Amino acid sequence: MKFYSIIALVIFITNSYSQDINTPINKAHKKGDFFLSWGYNWSWYSNSDIKFEGENYNFELKSVKAADRQTPFTFENYFRFNSITIPQYNLRLGYYFKNNYSVSLGIDHMKYVARSGQPVKLSGEIENSGTIYDGVYNNKTVLLEKFFLEFEHTDGLNYINAEIRRFDDLFTLHKSIKMNLFYGTGIGFIYPKTNSLLLNNDRYDQFNLAGYGLHALFGVGFTFFEHLIIKTELKGGYINMPNIRTTSNESDSASQSFFFGQYNFSIGGSFNFCENKQKKEKQ
Repeated sequence: MKFYSIIALVIFITNSYSQDINTPINKAHKKGDFFLSWGYNWSWYSNSDIKFEGENYNFELKSVKAADRQTPFTFENYFRFNSITIPQYNLRLGYYFKNNYSVSLGIDHMKYVARSGQPVKLSGEIENSGTIYDGVYNNKTVLLEKFFLEFEHTDGLNYINAEIRRFDDLFTLHKSIKMNLFYGTGIGFIYPKTNSLLLNNDRYDQFNLAGYGLHALFGVGFTFFEHLIIKTELKGGYINMPNIRTTSNESDSASQSFFFGQYNFSIGGSFNFCENKQKKEKQ
C-alpha cells in the first residue's frame, strides 16, 4: 500500500544517506539562514477503526476507508488571497542552526473524508436515537450513509508540527542553481475541524484539539540564486486522535488512529538578517 511504501522508503533513504554522503563545502543553506515555504499536498490514509461514545451509544466501526479531498484547480481557489487556504496546503517556517541542519514549525492542512456508501462492520450498542439503527450489534455489516454517519475532517485534518531536517548538497550549476537531498522527522498535534453528522444529531463542525502525530520524510530541493527554493517531498507518519468531537454535546466523542502518506510540492525563500546587516555596515 502507498503509505507503507512511503514510510519504508523514508527509513531506507535516511539510513543510507546519513552514512554515505559527504557534505560539500559550498552549501545551498548556511547557518543563520531562515526559510519560509508554501505548497500543496496529496494525501493517503490507511483504514481505521473508529469508536463512538455517548450517553445513548457505544459502538465501533471496523476498517473504515477514507480519502483526501482535492480542491478543483482554478485561479480563484489557488491564487486569490482570501481562498488559498481552502486547498490542502503546507506552510513552514524554519531556521538553519547548522550549515546542513534546520528546525522548523509548520502546518499540514490535509482533508480526511470517510467514503460514503461503504460497507463496514459495526459492533456495540445504540439506543434512544430515534432512528432505525437502535439495537445491539456484533460485527454486523452496515452501510456508511447520511442517515447513520457522515464523518469528515475537511476543514481540515490540521497537523501542526515541529521538524528537524538534514540537507546534503548534490551539485551546483554555475553557482546559481543548487540541488540538495533532505530528510528528517517531526512530531506535533492534531487540531481538526471535524464535520460530523451522527444518527439523529445536528451537524457538528468546530475546531478541537484531538490528538497527536509523528512522521518522517525525505525529498529533493532546488535553490536558485541563493534565495528562491523549490522542494518536492514524500512524508509518511502516524496519527492518533483519542478526543474527536462529534456533536455539540461534550459527552459525545470519537477516537481513531491511522497511518498517512503525503506528496508535497512547495515554493519558498531563504534569508539571513545578520548577513544583510553586516553587508550594510560594510557599505
